[in-house]
Amino acid sequence: MKKILLIHNRYKYQGGEDLAVENEVELLKKDYIVDNLYFENDLKNILSLIFSFLFNYNPSSKKILQNKLKEFNPDYAYIHNTWFKASLGIFKVLERENIPIILKIHNFRYFCTRSFFANTHFDGAEECQACGAKKRDFGFFNRYFQNSIIKSLFVNIYGQKYFKVLKNTNIKILVLTKFHEKFLLKLTNNENIKIFPNFLKVDLALENNNLSEKFIVYAGRISSEKGVEELINSVIELKDKSLILKIIGEGPQLKDLKNRFQNENIHFLGKLDNNEVLKTMASSLGVVTATKLYEGQPTLLCEASKLSIPSIFPRSGGINEFFPENYELSFEQFNYEDLKNKIKLLSNEKLRLNIGEHNKKFINSYLDEDKLSNIFKDILNG
Repeated sequence: MKKILLIHNRYKYQGGEDLAVENEVELLKKDYIVDNLYFENDLKNILSLIFSFLFNYNPSSKKILQNKLKEFNPDYAYIHNTWFKASLGIFKVLERENIPIILKIHNFRYFCTRSFFANTHFDGAEECQACGAKKRDFGFFNRYFQNSIIKSLFVNIYGQKYFKVLKNTNIKILVLTKFHEKFLLKLTNNENIKIFPNFLKVDLALENNNLSEKFIVYAGRISSEKGVEELINSVIELKDKSLILKIIGEGPQLKDLKNRFQNENIHFLGKLDNNEVLKTMASSLGVVTATKLYEGQPTLLCEASKLSIPSIFPRSGGINEFFPENYELSFEQFNYEDLKNKIKLLSNEKLRLNIGEHNKKFINSYLDEDKLSNIFKDILNG
């Protein structure tokens, strides 16, 4: 069996990408010997942090990788997130060892790092759908990272080098959707791009649809670009006292939103393990996201489909590709009246159950385990 080393830099606030990586390890273990190399973004070593930002190279990460290569001797390296402790320096280490590289891109945030100037970042738009920032808040310079010009300059250095990686045709690039593929091809002219959606592992015993209370669910990072505040306002404006919005997760906006929305219809559940998230979702009317971004493959929404739970989401990015054609519960992005109308539709039990069943059939076919395994084999062999 071929050996694959999977490399991933975990996020501070765990989200769908971290879970997707864990699920993909399970998928690959069917056909390959898989070992993992995970990096964590601890801020204890300031010098290492500054070095990583300025040179996109981390000596400690290089050493860790070199030791893992000696120990495991992989046939392939399969890279997911590199920001920031793993650093882009790992590509050079792998190239020197002549190890074939596969890079999977889960989101569009690299798009924001292309330039130090705000005009290039927004590319003529007023709001960036890769990171959620508003042009009016920026001025002349790109303040993509933590609203800081200096920090964003460091990130821009990263972005320039990352785009060189993306243009390297010796690296096989995997994306989640056709939308991703078209978007990236336009930016890089690299035709060595393949579509490979994330594998999902869901305990179907959780499926029950036993509604003891009337609620909808948002689960994920709680930050401005995810549209959580707009979702809260939409639920409050519906003035339906029997409808509860349960918000699961952590993030930079959590404390502020909890302080501002002391409302009996809004329940902040904090961080839950994935099994608890699935249990909550399985007994809900549906799951909702009002994200402002070009999303790739939304883990929560796909999990909901596996459990026959309908989803409400904006028509943007690649989300539509994970749902049947002419899907009834998608709404026009940033149109919160449309969002409210879609939430109202969840009270129609017959419609809700019908949509849930259609979603389940679609996602089970689209993300079939054997189908995904064969796609990955073709990618390696190709």
